[in-house]
Amino acid sequence: MTMVQSNMKDPKAITGKTVLAWLLCFFGVVFTANAIFIYLALGSFPGVVVESSYEAGQAYNQEIAAAKAQAELNWQVTSEFVRTDGNNGELIVTAKDAEGTPLYGVELNAMMRNPVDDNADMSVVFNADGGGRYIGEVSDVTAGNWSLILLISQDGERKFKSENRIFVKE
Repeated sequence: MTMVQSNMKDPKAITGKTVLAWLLCFFGVVFTANAIFIYLALGSFPGVVVESSYEAGQAYNQEIAAAKAQAELNWQVTSEFVRTDGNNGELIVTAKDAEGTPLYGVELNAMMRNPVDDNADMSVVFNADGGGRYIGEVSDVTAGNWSLILLISQDGERKFKSENRIFVKE
């Protein structure tokens, strides 16, 4: 019996060079993807939330003091959005003190913020309707969720602030 020897290599054999090439290609793709993501992340968000942390801390302390003063007032403030026609409506705010007496001589400011579209944000100007009721005309309000930020000032000093979600129906 004779044996035939062949110098031909098996084309499907995995050699050390093949494994090395696959590993280098794999990690090359991973490092390239990471480099692209790091570049895009640093270019889109600089990492600065506030310019001065000290001033932000002072403003936060003032917010805490204002919230404590607001809680001591115990004002009863309600708001309601009523659709008048089409995309227009009225924002009705009723404000009473701790004893239930309507608030007079206060200035109301409101901001309706759309959580999806910053360009849709709108400020609301109120007119006193009597009995602690204030009405603000709002135009071009689309249906959906809105954030209502309500500020009440008296004698130029902020007395009340609330931020609530409201749902505007069609």
